[in-house]
Amino acid sequence: MSDASLAEVLRAKGLRLTAQRQLVLDAVHQLGHATPDQVHAKVSQVAAGVNITTVYRTLELLEELGLVTHAHLSHGAPTYHAVSEDQHVHLVCKACGGVAEVSPSVLDGLVGALESSRGFLVDVGHVALFGLCAACAGATQ
Repeated sequence: MSDASLAEVLRAKGLRLTAQRQLVLDAVHQLGHATPDQVHAKVSQVAAGVNITTVYRTLELLEELGLVTHAHLSHGAPTYHAVSEDQHVHLVCKACGGVAEVSPSVLDGLVGALESSRGFLVDVGHVALFGLCAACAGATQ
């Protein structure tokens, strides 16, 4: 997202564009999927004075504004990624920690069944499936 676009979104909410906000959003875009600690490390390469609390607050604000979203891909902190990306389901390897993305259409049957049987609407943007990637599964055989 450009500086002007972020500034417009912030102004519409009565907020201003700060260097820290732009740096955090840029870091999320550059990293793809990143924890707050990873975002902080990336931002610190450019602006050493930005602390982790600022990163957490900024990620929360950016999520409220609909610019980033998060998923829980481990037992630790949430992993953030840009909303501008296509929605996807995360495949997390429990052995190597790798994260792959697949189209939400792989869950169409399950999503449809849950909606029709329980009236439950799945937010596929927050779905993470844990297992073994092909390389790790092959190594165990």
